[in-house]
Amino acid sequence: MSLKHAILVLLETESGSGYDLLKRFREHMGYFWNASHQQIYQQLKWMHEAGWLTLRTEPQQGKPDRKVYELTPTGHNALLDWLAETSKPQKVNDSLLVRLYGGHLREADNIRADIAHHRKLYEQNRAALLSIEQHYLALPEAERQRYRFPYLTLRRGILSVQAWLDWADEVDAFLNHQ
Repeated sequence: MSLKHAILVLLETESGSGYDLLKRFREHMGYFWNASHQQIYQQLKWMHEAGWLTLRTEPQQGKPDRKVYELTPTGHNALLDWLAETSKPQKVNDSLLVRLYGGHLREADNIRADIAHHRKLYEQNRAALLSIEQHYLALPEAERQRYRFPYLTLRRGILSVQAWLDWADEVDAFLNHQ
């Protein structure tokens, strides 16, 4: 997936400034895709130049003008074309796994500390995702219908985090029985 397609998905439902998109990106897609402020602005510039987005400026009191982007028919068609393609499975580049693979060169306490550090982050992530899920489940049925596909991505995130935590339990048990 490319960042530009994630931005197009967000703009399909609502126009916004770069700041608006960054905020929505972090709130809605941040649990499965990362992007920096700079990356989003670079993509917005490229997509505007390619004719995928329109740009209007809104004056602000005491601040630079706000640039608001909106999807054009060309951008909408680019999004539909991309959505029609088959996705390729993503490969994982995980430095923790490389460190664990070389675990015979490390002290067990060092590995435990590494796993504990990651476990804390994954537990925080799980708590955040479960909170989002509770918010979704509390929505009225019509609202839940509107967000049913984003909910599926949320469920993938929850299951992925839980699988990682289960695996960390296996690593801990392995290290404790050495």
